[in-house]
Amino acid sequence: MKINIKQLCLYSLVGLGGAGMTSCNDFLDREPITSVTPNSYFTVADQIGAYVINYYNSSLVNSRGVPLYHQQAWNEGLGINDNNTDNFVQGAGSLSYFANTWQVPSNQNLKSTYSVIRTWNYLINTVEPKIAEGSIQGTTETINQYLGEAYFFRAMAYFNALATFGDLPIITEVLPDDDAVLQEQSIRSPRNEVARFILEDLDKAISLLQETGYANNQRINKQAAQLFKSRVALYEGTFEKYHQGTGRVPGDENWPGKNMSYNQGKTFDIHAEIDFFLGEAMSAASAVADKISLTDNNHVMNPEYGQIYGWNPYFEMFSQPSLANVPEVLLWKQYNKSLSITHDAPNRLQVGDDSGLMHSFITAFLCKDGLPIYASPLYKGDVSIDDEKTDRDERLRLFVWGESDVLKSDPAQAEVAQTGNVVLFGKPLVTNAEQQNRDITGYRQRKHYTYDYAQKSSDELLGTNACPIFRAAEAYLNYMEACYEKNRSLDNKAQGYWRALRTRAGVDADFNKTIHATDMSKEAALDDLGVWSGSNMVDATLYNIRRERRCEFLGEGMRWDDLIRWRSWDRVFTKPFVPKGINLWDEAYKNYTESGEEIVADGTITSNVSQKSQGKYLLPYAIYKTNNQLYDGYTWRKAFYLSPIGVEELQLASGLYQNPYWPTDGGLSLE
Repeated sequence: MKINIKQLCLYSLVGLGGAGMTSCNDFLDREPITSVTPNSYFTVADQIGAYVINYYNSSLVNSRGVPLYHQQAWNEGLGINDNNTDNFVQGAGSLSYFANTWQVPSNQNLKSTYSVIRTWNYLINTVEPKIAEGSIQGTTETINQYLGEAYFFRAMAYFNALATFGDLPIITEVLPDDDAVLQEQSIRSPRNEVARFILEDLDKAISLLQETGYANNQRINKQAAQLFKSRVALYEGTFEKYHQGTGRVPGDENWPGKNMSYNQGKTFDIHAEIDFFLGEAMSAASAVADKISLTDNNHVMNPEYGQIYGWNPYFEMFSQPSLANVPEVLLWKQYNKSLSITHDAPNRLQVGDDSGLMHSFITAFLCKDGLPIYASPLYKGDVSIDDEKTDRDERLRLFVWGESDVLKSDPAQAEVAQTGNVVLFGKPLVTNAEQQNRDITGYRQRKHYTYDYAQKSSDELLGTNACPIFRAAEAYLNYMEACYEKNRSLDNKAQGYWRALRTRAGVDADFNKTIHATDMSKEAALDDLGVWSGSNMVDATLYNIRRERRCEFLGEGMRWDDLIRWRSWDRVFTKPFVPKGINLWDEAYKNYTESGEEIVADGTITSNVSQKSQGKYLLPYAIYKTNNQLYDGYTWRKAFYLSPIGVEELQLASGLYQNPYWPTDGGLSLE
């Protein structure tokens, strides 16, 4: 079949990259990027740097491989990235996933991905020959830095696509407008080959980039690239391990790529591939963890009257205008009100955001003695959030609001100044008539909150607190998990990293005590999806490594990819996952009725909470049944671990094939 070049998804790779860039930089203001020739620019190092910096926002925002930072939007920023997991719910829920309404698109699904890749192919292909011939002015270190950033961002774009689609065409050139060439390039390489290619790009980036501290860590540095390499390698190693036999892994009997002529003769030693990726994850992670220490936690849980900053370094790693002097943060985004580069996270976290953390998440945190809630004499129960937080992991205590936590301490806020005291959080807004400002589970996160009234005086995008994008703590966790997955034991490094994380969290550092006290059947009953990989429970050591990861990354957008690579959604095949909130019906409901607030729980569309007969926990998606596809909880389909290829793409490019359990002619998933 002849390809219609103007419609082919890979047609986006033809021609110059960079169309549509905007910047106040003089270089970019000279003439439209679409009208220049390669020889017109990239003769001075700063020109390369200006090209790259324009893509920082779009590359990071659009990457599934990096949690999204605080965007310029009316929401709680990075925190919402845990949506669609067992950590967090928002608004009406994701019907496409959990009510089985996701369909194969009729048009193209890969096009935007390869538009981004084209950007970096163009820059790399243009700049490298100029470097070789010595025709770019500037220091070698500066030129290498900018080229390293380009390799990093190309790797990120490919990882985004790998996590979304699996097998991919590997394109490293800006393709000519030629049917034969495009046809040849529209073939999907097996995902392990794509992952190896990504690691190669990251190795090139690492060899070129400068050390942490460069540009105040607002541009990619060597350690950020090493951390990302460990993330990619861990993702691929665990994905291939837990998805074997599903058709999503090359070499599976039902892998669709085996029917393509260009894959004939290939053999796949997936066990060797898994071992390779886990080893790469360990090596890259330790390069960061051995160099970068964790930010201190002074164990102060709340500010005093008049305190805005300076009361707890750990809390303020997520809540201060600059992170230039926070070594744990390897890359961060700065905001500036005068440039209208702001966000709304502080205000949304102050007034509620039609969202909430889940009871399943809250129960995952250990007590400070290192024991799970069902095994510790310190656990006070869940009649109130304050009770739940008492003597628990300080990540729970710091980063989730309890009734007696300080909500306002800045004297610039009238109610603080008038009383000469702080204002407490009080009860969550579960009955608020204004849906936008409701706590739909009763649990509101406090991570990324600020006590600076200037950033939250109104719902007008006033937030200027910095947002961490890469933290060294992830390297500690990536190493621990990769080490155990590879060796079924923890070496001295992994043990040291784990103790450091627990010590900062105010939890007994003896993780073996936790492992021995862990009852996997009880953890499963608490609805932690991380208990599962496929239809099997993992062992207690691996589960507690996953628990540590879950608790450390509260509100940082890591959970979705973790559940995907672990194949944890399989648990939902046999039993819907029901999101739960606070214990409302034992005692908490009195906080509303005794203050004159109306609780409506009759199961009609006028209800504002779920009925007591449904259980004591608030069920945010079971308040009423009318036109409510999530009333009985989340469901899941086998197809949903990978996104479908669009019908138009399959028709136009004979080298492409559909992902497992998706139809080729559109419609709902097959399984």
